[in-house]
Amino acid sequence: MLTKLAILDKTSIPVASKGLDAYTHRGRAIANNIANVSTPGYRRIEVSFEEQLRKALDKELNMAGNRTHGNHLFLGRPELEHVKSEGYRVNDFTTPGEINNVDIDIEMAKLAENEIAFSFATAFIKDRSGTIGEAIKGSRGGGG
Repeated sequence: MLTKLAILDKTSIPVASKGLDAYTHRGRAIANNIANVSTPGYRRIEVSFEEQLRKALDKELNMAGNRTHGNHLFLGRPELEHVKSEGYRVNDFTTPGEINNVDIDIEMAKLAENEIAFSFATAFIKDRSGTIGEAIKGSRGGGG
């Protein structure tokens, strides 16, 4: 089992798994925004993830730093294991004069987009896992 996990770490499955975590986080944030569409003064929640992932996957980003303390910031290209989604409150008041900054139409569109991304990542992981499993079975048994 340990060998199989090591094999999976060398695939794109960990990247897709990080995506699933982010899409789950984003889905919760969107659901919270929708639930508070009529709450006076509520500020919608956004989730950032893609930019961190881009930096972690950017082979051109060669700058590195040495962290001498756990509270120091990471410099250079972050390791994939340190990439995580981050929720934050948005201060833009896109609907001035309204009770808050949640636009139900925008949130519903974001929800649909997030559901598509989550479904794709799930299908991708399932497909890649199956392909890897078949390759492992084929190499052990001499074919099927």
